[in-house]
Amino acid sequence: MASNRFFDRADPIAFAGTDSRDPLAFRFYDKDREVMGRRMEDQLRFAVCYWHSFTWPGGDPFGGETFNRPWMHGSDALALARDKADVAFDMFRLLDVPFFTFHDVDVAPEGASLKESNDNLKAITDIFAKKMETEKVRLLWGTANLFSNRRYMAGAATNPDPDVFTYAVGQVKAALDATHALNGANYVCWGGREGYETLLNTDMGRELDQLGRFLSMLVDYKHKIGFEGPILIEPKPKEPTKHQYDFDAATVFGFLQKYDLVADVKLNLEQNHAILAGHSFEHEVKTAYAAGLFGSLDINRGDDLLGWDTDQFAMNVGEMALVFHEMLRHGGFTTGGLNFDAKIRRQSIDPDDLLIAHVASMDACARGLLAAEAMLKDEALTGPLNARYAGWDQPEAKAILAGERTLEQVAERALGLDPQPRSGRQEYLEGVVNRYV
Repeated sequence: MASNRFFDRADPIAFAGTDSRDPLAFRFYDKDREVMGRRMEDQLRFAVCYWHSFTWPGGDPFGGETFNRPWMHGSDALALARDKADVAFDMFRLLDVPFFTFHDVDVAPEGASLKESNDNLKAITDIFAKKMETEKVRLLWGTANLFSNRRYMAGAATNPDPDVFTYAVGQVKAALDATHALNGANYVCWGGREGYETLLNTDMGRELDQLGRFLSMLVDYKHKIGFEGPILIEPKPKEPTKHQYDFDAATVFGFLQKYDLVADVKLNLEQNHAILAGHSFEHEVKTAYAAGLFGSLDINRGDDLLGWDTDQFAMNVGEMALVFHEMLRHGGFTTGGLNFDAKIRRQSIDPDDLLIAHVASMDACARGLLAAEAMLKDEALTGPLNARYAGWDQPEAKAILAGERTLEQVAERALGLDPQPRSGRQEYLEGVVNRYV
């Protein structure tokens, strides 16, 4: 299979301008355009994910494989993994993205033992390293899949069986070693099974302590080997479990404080997970910044009519503009980026569908970024926001917040006041946003 191209085109997809109608050309994503002092490519830091793009076969709960990818069928699992790597790096080149991401079992087959699995991962890691010597793409983050294998049906770090916990530690060590070997910028933990299906068989306090210890060991090992990037937790409230311990950004903040992990662990946030938690994407990003935990983003979306994680490509320009507005206010990404944790629909079976989906979403992100830049330069949202809280910049208000006034002193001052309500101007601000998107 490796000798035959999966994609028909050979030239990377290029910027063609807004007049273009070519679905395989960028209309808004001009990687060299400067946005708030950085090239657009450096602001958005796009990453292609390995699992949905090259591992998911197109199935759903009611139907099986639809994609019939050539690297998914055969008896030599490592040979198929090498073929898959060839296709993946070809797509990274065609999209001209700066980053990619992977789970351990996406890139290398699981063996009959943990040692065999780790050896397989090492073999593919060596192939990646060789390819990366001559390719532009770099690793945004790696992670371990601690949810698909049946051994993890009751969790990994939170499993009632310490042998499963131990196995998961071995798997994570190998995944972090691979990430470090490839100079990954971050390492992600997603607790898909770290939660419960029923409280009737769950000791929540014990399981949270196990999870805290697991992450503490990971942080200690990160420092031991000199891995400089942050550990990222990806919050999600439910699905596949009824309740996951990393429910949302605020819940993870409390967990990290309890187990003294705030300094080393940040957040990888996703729109679809925010919606499942009853929040907006913007809410989760603002919460992360307020807690000092913002790290990276999965850039996808859910379906408003479906109550599960549909992982569709992000296309809502207005939604992304507000998220990027918050990011740009805080200086943009450091080690993080925009990871396409998104999959094409199971009816999108042509090879070009995989490219088109990424191109369309990259353009939508670029439009959102440009809108965010314009709003910031015009102070369209920050101006009214600062005016609303201007009273807190006055000396007396500052003294209250600084702890320089007692309750009695503040209450005494209140006797001379008659404050009147002021309009929140919500509809005005919604109209302002619509001018830009």
